[in-house]
Amino acid sequence: MRADCQKRIQQLRERLERSAKVQEGETPFEEPQALIAELDSTVSQLTELIQKINKTNSLTELEGDLTISDALAQRDLLILKRSVYSSLVQAAATQEYRYSRSEIKSFSTVNIAQLQAQVDRMSRDYRELDTKIQQANWNTELVD
Repeated sequence: MRADCQKRIQQLRERLERSAKVQEGETPFEEPQALIAELDSTVSQLTELIQKINKTNSLTELEGDLTISDALAQRDLLILKRSVYSSLVQAAATQEYRYSRSEIKSFSTVNIAQLQAQVDRMSRDYRELDTKIQQANWNTELVD
């Protein structure tokens, strides 16, 4: 339902932009005030839905004392950390070709294999945590 509201808001944005200006003497294809009213209504629906989702996520335990909200925060930070490590591996593994012996030689300052193993482990942990979150989302009713 949240995705539907978000998609609807994006569609309304595009329709409003198309209706924002017309040539003198012309009328817009759609009435902007009606679109604005529909936008306001959809944003209100989305607000209520997000509030219910956040409340539900804060009250629902995933495992032990870990709530869905806590798990979402862990998942987001895990993917952020994984992204940084992955970028570091990419930067360290980039080969530079020297054309002569007089060019400066560069070398990696980090253990690429070890970092790649950590990236792989974080990827696995992310997938496992995401699966638990998705399972809880399907099995949990929204709190009013």
